[in-house]
Order: sequence, then C-alpha cells, then structure tokens
Amino acid sequence: MSETNCDHNCGTCGSDCDQRQEPQNLQAKPHELSSVKHVIAVVSGKGGVGKSLVTSLSAVAMSRLGYSVGVLDADITGPSIPKLFGVSGSIRGSESGAYPLVSDGGIQLMSMNLLLQNSTDPVLWRGPIIASIVKQFWQDIIWDNIDYLFVDMPPGTGDVPLTVFQSLPVDGIIVVTSPQDLALMIVEKAVNMANMMNIPILGLLENMAFFRCPDCGKEHRIFGESHLPAVAAKYDLPVLGHIPIDPRLAAACDAGQIETFESHWLDRAAETMKALNK
Repeated sequence: MSETNCDHNCGTCGSDCDQRQEPQNLQAKPHELSSVKHVIAVVSGKGGVGKSLVTSLSAVAMSRLGYSVGVLDADITGPSIPKLFGVSGSIRGSESGAYPLVSDGGIQLMSMNLLLQNSTDPVLWRGPIIASIVKQFWQDIIWDNIDYLFVDMPPGTGDVPLTVFQSLPVDGIIVVTSPQDLALMIVEKAVNMANMMNIPILGLLENMAFFRCPDCGKEHRIFGESHLPAVAAKYDLPVLGHIPIDPRLAAACDAGQIETFESHWLDRAAETMKALNK
C-alpha cells in the first residue's frame, strides 16, 4: 500500500512495506492472585435496552449451573449491578490486593458504586480516565477462581468498549437489543465493531420483546414486532433468547433480589456459554 493510501492498520494490510509493524498485544495481565477462565462482555450500541439486566440474569443462570461467577461493572458513570444484587458496602482490601464483594448467591461483584461514599454521587470523569478505571478493575481486583466473568458494558463504541476488547481476554460477547428499529440499527454498529476487532459474537438477545397478559395469556408486542431474526440472519448469528416485559422481574430488580427470580429465558444463552468449556 502506498504511503498516501496507508491507513496505518497493519493488522488488515497485506503489503510488505518498510513501515510495516506487527500488531501489538495490548492485553493487560490480571492480578497475580486472580484466576479467570472465561470473560464474556454484554454490549449494545445504545443505552436503555437492558444490558445490566442481561448481564445479571446471565450471571445468575451460570451460577445456578454450578459455576463460579463474577460481574465486572464497566458502566462507570451509570453503575447498577450492586443494586440488582442487593449488595452494598465498600470493597475490602489487604496487603495482597482488593477483593470484590460477594452476593448472597456467591457471585463476585466489582462496581464503581462500591467505591463511592454515596451511591447517588455522580462520576464526573472524562473517557480516558473512565477507561483506565475499568482496566484497574481487571488488574487490581483479586477475582477468586472465576469460571465466567461477565462485563457489563456502557452503551456505545467509545473508550470503554475499546479498552475492554483490547485489554481483557474476551472469549465472546452477547449483543442486547429491543424490538424498535432504532435499537436494531445501532446494534448493528456493535456487531460491526466486534467483527472489526475480531471479538467472537456468541449471539443476539432481545429484551422487552413482549408483554404476556396475566389474565388471558396473550402476548402483546408493545414495542412492535421483532426484527431480530432478520438482523441475526444478515450476520449469520444465533438468537439466544427473548426476554419479555415482566412486572415480577422489575420488582425483583428493584428489591435487589434478582438471584431469587426464576425464568428459562436465557437457557439457550447458558448452553452457548457452557460450550466455551469444551
């Protein structure tokens, strides 16, 4: 490639020029006492589609199957993981390092809200600082014998997703969407970003897919008919499930009791994640 046409991305270039550089490995080492087998990121191109909910339900599903699970809350400015699990308090530390807090069900949790004096205090930091904090959650926290570490990502394709994809050994991502056309359009951005960075996509999962009437049992598509199968077919990706609008689930989340909620909506997703062990 000529110098005038060079995009400086040697990883995707087949030319052998004098400026060629081998792709750098930017992965950060975890804490020396940590043990993490698999890292799964839960992403979407926009906010409000339920990434934290899917992250939490996925963690609970794998924990119920007998795996040791952790959740790294990478949404630094909008952390909600501790609330969903009913966990509060401060991170404990020792001479060796800092440890995540543990939920009633044994899930290890690390979130910015566990470092703030008040959970309602805003985090007024710029992108590079926020990204460095996420990296610290990986490097400085002692994750104890984790089979699956779920990373609850902030919306978009900015500093934090780039940091996670480059610094953590991500085994795969789950892309979350909702039925609206706008959400699906932006989901494609997240899919394209993952493909550009060679991150495996485990599949797509739709939240707020429908509401089932408790009286007659009929399903109502409040946000319109699902377009997810078309997007999945376009990118040759599996659909991992559809989560309905359920007041019982909302109540469990508000009460910090997501570990007590029973559902089978993520059964296929759990099977897909189990396959990573083979």
